[in-house]
Amino acid sequence: MINSGREWDWMNTHTKILQYNMRKKSKYNRRRAIECKIVEKSKSNPGYFKYMITVAELDGTKSKHPAYGKDMQNALARLMNQERTRWFEKKLNTVWIFAIWLIVMGWPAIINGTSNPWYLAYSFATIGVVFGLTYWWNKYISRGN
Repeated sequence: MINSGREWDWMNTHTKILQYNMRKKSKYNRRRAIECKIVEKSKSNPGYFKYMITVAELDGTKSKHPAYGKDMQNALARLMNQERTRWFEKKLNTVWIFAIWLIVMGWPAIINGTSNPWYLAYSFATIGVVFGLTYWWNKYISRGN
């Protein structure tokens, strides 16, 4: 059979359409994990594996992220947790921390009035609670390291 060139033209056109679709903006409103490959076993933590996850961004680009987990579902969950934590850290700045500190320090005095000296004890107790929450948050953030 002699190739008339029609198949080549179709393949060339098809390739151009695929390239265009990869460049155009995604129709999804969320990022999507489109590929996940196991890379190797973890040397430091037996039972865990390293995965390379390819994520399709909203603008149509692709990015690769490493993730560790016992299985693929666990690795994806850990990656999503890291993304949420980074988002929250970006949103939480010193203005919010200072506002929360003012509310925590002023709340016992507002409840008891200034004639009762117990508001000092409550203020110190709330400082302890704030330090406890800070310790808990730091432990939560650094648990993967």
